[in-house]
Amino acid sequence: MADHAGTIPKTNSKAEANTRHEVRNWIGGEARVAAGTIENTDPATGAAIGPVPDSAPDDVDVAVATATAAFEGWAGLSGEDRGAMLHDLADAVEADLDRFAHAECVDSGKPIAVARSIDIPRSVRNLRFFAAAASQYASESHDVPRQMLGYTLRQPKGVVGAISPWNLPLYLLTWKIAPALAAGCTVVAKPSELTPTTASMLGEKAGEALPPGVLNIVHGRGEPAGASIVTHPGVAAITFTGSTKVGRWIGETCGRDLKPCSLELGGKNPFVVFDDADIAKVSEHIARAAFSNQGQICLCGSRVLVQAGVYDAVVERLIADAKALVPGDPLEPETRFGALVSHDHRDKVAGYVERAVADGARVLAGGGVPETLPDRVRQGAFYLPTVLNHVRQDCAIIQEEVFGPVCTVQKFETEAEAIELANGTPYGLAASVWTESLTRAHRVSAALESGIVWVNCWMLRDLRTPFGGVKQSGVGREGGWEAMRFFTEPKSVTINLGE
Repeated sequence: MADHAGTIPKTNSKAEANTRHEVRNWIGGEARVAAGTIENTDPATGAAIGPVPDSAPDDVDVAVATATAAFEGWAGLSGEDRGAMLHDLADAVEADLDRFAHAECVDSGKPIAVARSIDIPRSVRNLRFFAAAASQYASESHDVPRQMLGYTLRQPKGVVGAISPWNLPLYLLTWKIAPALAAGCTVVAKPSELTPTTASMLGEKAGEALPPGVLNIVHGRGEPAGASIVTHPGVAAITFTGSTKVGRWIGETCGRDLKPCSLELGGKNPFVVFDDADIAKVSEHIARAAFSNQGQICLCGSRVLVQAGVYDAVVERLIADAKALVPGDPLEPETRFGALVSHDHRDKVAGYVERAVADGARVLAGGGVPETLPDRVRQGAFYLPTVLNHVRQDCAIIQEEVFGPVCTVQKFETEAEAIELANGTPYGLAASVWTESLTRAHRVSAALESGIVWVNCWMLRDLRTPFGGVKQSGVGREGGWEAMRFFTEPKSVTINLGE
């Protein structure tokens, strides 16, 4: 069950299955024309890729009506039957892994080696994990002999809306739709308009593996497409991963309608290193935690907190590792650090660094656009892995999610100071603690305001465990039975056994 972003194996060549997929809405198992189109762009080159449907409320209405019509038949299947079809969908994606990886690479700017070894395989695992859960999900019963029998029915909520982000496009889309489908819900999903291709490909595969209308993919911008899904009276629940700003609007909107929502939002995660830690192990993970996926993961360790006794040694290694990550053409199999998702996002990241420097921060590595790049990607949205210190706790780069290849380093003296710094932001998604002291590991883990705490590791995942954050990092939990519970409604039934 363990899942982690480990060493990325080298691939032998560029992806061969590189024929461009035409991005389309998939409703009722068929390709549908949307109200309009927007242009998709390759962030590594700046070149146009092709049109993406820009769906309007009418398109969402059709998708919800189609999902509603399919719901009774899908919910009426056994868990084993639903699980078997989800396995078929996983098989279809796995059989086309190279083409999915190529599309993910071109859409997002991430290295194709990462897409092939992490993103697409994890998407397959999501489908398989919840395919198995579909046949194992059970309810509870409560027996009072000769008096009563009480049991709980967990029935699928209905049509659910799933809105997924651009950083891990297929990975996070399947993380949402797989438990919803396993629980017996039908889905209207909207991927990010910045990275739509693999969602469209999944919709096409679903048209062959699942009954019509069970999974519907609607493309477009957050407004109007995403907002129309959130506000639609035929949508029973919303699962969203994205920014805290949008998540707050979704939470407020769903709250007015008393509509359940699960919100996985931003992170500003501390990577806390105590002076008794195994520095060799720390050094293996610290740059990976800061810069994986070009820092565009909500779980990245973007705030490095180091105890004074090992501060110099840790920072020296972090600087060396950051400088060793050379941005390159994402389609080249040896590339390990690609482009950011867009030029606008690259400019946003650069702006945070510039403001931090103006406030007194010192750049130890990176801090700008690469001076040299391969010819094909010279106009791409690249930014160097960046390390900053001398950063004040109240600086925006500490308090706000940058979501790019930028980490800050802060020195602390005591355990209490480390906890205060770690908790001193509005976010509380994940934290990583490094110490050889078992008692300290327990104390600090309990004291951190965080939904997830890793001790002497980072991104070591078990899909059965709850996933989510506290404070402005979100509401609710994903993963394992937590996800299955979100997509079902408990109903208590009591039978009188007395005379």
